[in-house]
Amino acid sequence: MSERQTTLTRRRAREFEAFVAGAAGRLLHAATLLTAETPGINPHAQQLLTAALARTYADWDRLRGEDPYDRTRQELAARFARNAWRCHKAHGGVLERLTPQERLILVLRLYEGVAEAQTAALIGLPVERVRAICARAIATMRSTPPRPPRAPVKAAS
Repeated sequence: MSERQTTLTRRRAREFEAFVAGAAGRLLHAATLLTAETPGINPHAQQLLTAALARTYADWDRLRGEDPYDRTRQELAARFARNAWRCHKAHGGVLERLTPQERLILVLRLYEGVAEAQTAALIGLPVERVRAICARAIATMRSTPPRPPRAPVKAAS
């Protein structure tokens, strides 16, 4: 590897590390909401985020002015949507009462602040459908009382 390539690789790594240092917390929280896990115990969310960040890193040189946060959020949402059937079991998170599709739309719209049209384009649904699903998810969250937290399972001695 030439000295120039080594320098570019190091710069790329530093830029990506700085991005991750600034954005990983918020992205992990979004992934945790999507997977309906509790913040302290969120292995699926961590896997989802790791995969999305790996894709962003692989595309880092091709971003050319595109916001890496938006790209990672899009990848996170796309990976969740593709694999949502794996996340059907509730894990105790605040959004566990919602379906995976409702969680995805609610997190994008309300937590991330993504516009309806952009959300619809991202997940491949008409804007009206996104609006209806979001309204239904909000109504569910308002009407259904939250479940009490589960007691931790103690290991047998």
